[in-house]
Amino acid sequence: MAGFDYPPSAFNFKVVFAATSGMFDTSFQDVSGIKASVETEPYDELGENNYVLHLPKAPTYSNLVLKRGIADMKSPLVKWCRSIFEGNFSNPISSMLVQVHLIGGEKVPVRSWAFSNAYPVSWEVDGFNSTKNEVAIETIELRYSYLSRLL
Repeated sequence: MAGFDYPPSAFNFKVVFAATSGMFDTSFQDVSGIKASVETEPYDELGENNYVLHLPKAPTYSNLVLKRGIADMKSPLVKWCRSIFEGNFSNPISSMLVQVHLIGGEKVPVRSWAFSNAYPVSWEVDGFNSTKNEVAIETIELRYSYLSRLL
């Protein structure tokens, strides 16, 4: 990657909701929760007293957390969240592929992650405070099946 500065800056990133052909409003103030971990299970091997084996379990993933200023009701992302949180499960939950790209100095992705089968599991509005002059923030947490690093 020509012109790639190491380490990359964390302030220039892009979130893409793949199933929407770029129709979602994808400007976010903060993205967090890109985490995969493997827990282990202790296994005492019969007749062996010098050590305990630790066998790996399936990977687990944190929720992907997206923060931004409160969006308009016409926002496709708001409509997706409302269909889940306000729909009384009258329709199946629709999941989609979500990608997060860390953008380098040449405006191309230098690191990318894909979150398969993502869907909202939490939608929160930060508290309001009459003594502060701040943007009203909403936080959306997405659960997903698995995480892949693309770049």
